[in-house]
Amino acid sequence: MTTKHDGKVLLLAFVTQVNGMTKDDIVKILVEQVVAMGFKIRLIALDAGFYTVNVLNFISQFNYIIGVPVRDVKVYEKFDGEYMTNSKRHRRDEQVKFRLIVYRREKIKRKKKVVYFARATNLDLPKKEVLRLYNKVRSPIETSYRNIKAFLPFTSSTKFVFRTLIFVLAMVFYSLYTIFKGVVRREEFRLLLILLFPDDLFNLENSLFKLINMLINVIDLFLGR
Repeated sequence: MTTKHDGKVLLLAFVTQVNGMTKDDIVKILVEQVVAMGFKIRLIALDAGFYTVNVLNFISQFNYIIGVPVRDVKVYEKFDGEYMTNSKRHRRDEQVKFRLIVYRREKIKRKKKVVYFARATNLDLPKKEVLRLYNKVRSPIETSYRNIKAFLPFTSSTKFVFRTLIFVLAMVFYSLYTIFKGVVRREEFRLLLILLFPDDLFNLENSLFKLINMLINVIDLFLGR
């Protein structure tokens, strides 16, 4: 889960997806992590991959905008009005009522093609403002995911713990780069990365412990400048 502050996309929480975990489980865990840190959630913006009745029921306690697969709502025209889910897997009292916005966009390649997109929300704002707000929140997040991959080292290891560790390292490096890129020079940031690498990286328990302590010390050093 990410947030945008002072023009920077910051990582707040993440969860490792395991077999049997549902989409609403993922959202609940991420929200719990953010709330536990003392943050107040002003808006949740999710892509269409999280569009389920259970997710909608959970995020309805917050302001939200979520992408909606048009094939699920079967509305192939401009629309801005009330809509209720009709999932056969849920009882009538479990269905969710929300504001559905459907808009069209023309794509011109060889032939002119009209594509429809949909958003579900509980915001009482003009249609253009809802769409602008969704794009403002989601677009930098998608970019941040690509940037995290740039910090992800290659490994052929199939060990779950090790792959999780290097992904956490990639997120740490991305977060440090995001926070300090306007404060330190490139060479200073490279030095910071070198300091973060412990000598016994393959001793996972000791490595992770040393990394966390070293990270805290380095951040304190830079924040005190």
